[in-house]
Amino acid sequence: MMLARVCRSSISPNLVNLLKTPINSKPFIPRIQSTRLFANDGRSTFARSTRKSTSLSEQAMAPAGETAFTIGKGVVAGGAVIGLGSLCYYGLGLSPSMGAIDYAKLWPQYVKDRIKTTYMYLGASIITSAATAAMCIRSPTVMSLIMRQGWLAMFVSLASVWGSGILLQSIPYKEGFGAKQIAWLIHTGTIGAFLAPLYLFGGPLVLRAAWYTAGVVGGLSVVAICAPNEKFLNMGGPLAIGLGLVFASSVGTIFLPPTTALGSGLYSISLYGGLVLFSMLLLYDTQKIIKQAENYPAYNQLARPYDPVNNAISVYMDVVNIFLRILTILVNGGNRRKN
Repeated sequence: MMLARVCRSSISPNLVNLLKTPINSKPFIPRIQSTRLFANDGRSTFARSTRKSTSLSEQAMAPAGETAFTIGKGVVAGGAVIGLGSLCYYGLGLSPSMGAIDYAKLWPQYVKDRIKTTYMYLGASIITSAATAAMCIRSPTVMSLIMRQGWLAMFVSLASVWGSGILLQSIPYKEGFGAKQIAWLIHTGTIGAFLAPLYLFGGPLVLRAAWYTAGVVGGLSVVAICAPNEKFLNMGGPLAIGLGLVFASSVGTIFLPPTTALGSGLYSISLYGGLVLFSMLLLYDTQKIIKQAENYPAYNQLARPYDPVNNAISVYMDVVNIFLRILTILVNGGNRRKN
């Protein structure tokens, strides 16, 4: 009796009420109905993902706005400001470090001859390409061959430019007129032939772009000469990544027109980003020429001799790419004013 009282008194009233309250079990869902619910959830999830992917594709193929071109122009303007600031900083001798021009008085004669020969080949390359373009313009047959459209024509043009460039780079340099110089004329002449259709934009506009290019190249060359010796040689890795990005963007513009949102972004990277990139490559290649002229062994029978042609071609390709992009920007600006 006492045990029963102890047990009863130890049980709290809340627990007694809980035991007396009936348990409300969840409603039973048949297996077939639960399967239908899971199927409906899967269809709704798939529909939401499909709508999301469709919206992304629609955004990519939407009509292009001015955002990509505005950003590109801003990047070019910022690069121009930095370039002018660097020109004033290094050109006026405000840098505490000595530049390449400060060491020029200490160069041996063979270093001066190497740099002089390199830039003589650079000037001759530009003259050869201009003369070839002028001769092609006078021949309607050649112009019709160069201006052919289609995948076959594009592959032939790329193969001719790349093939002649690889052939030029592979031949060792020898003084005088030999196989290296013949390959050099073929390569620069081929590039000049493919530049000939640019004359259709108008002679004054092409000449204006050429003057702008000369000013940009001259200013950047002064910056590279007056800056410390290895100031821009440390940019090799980032420049290689940027070159790959610009190349991929240029390939993408073949498949996506600039009238779409994604196509306008790729076109802006290829045009404005390419202009900044090749300007920086010009700084890099200029200092690379100076460093190779200074450090390449003068008397080494086992190694290949110093090659002014290959060094000149690297700067020449930078100049060509800068000229093409400046001309394209001028043409686009004229077309927008007409519209």
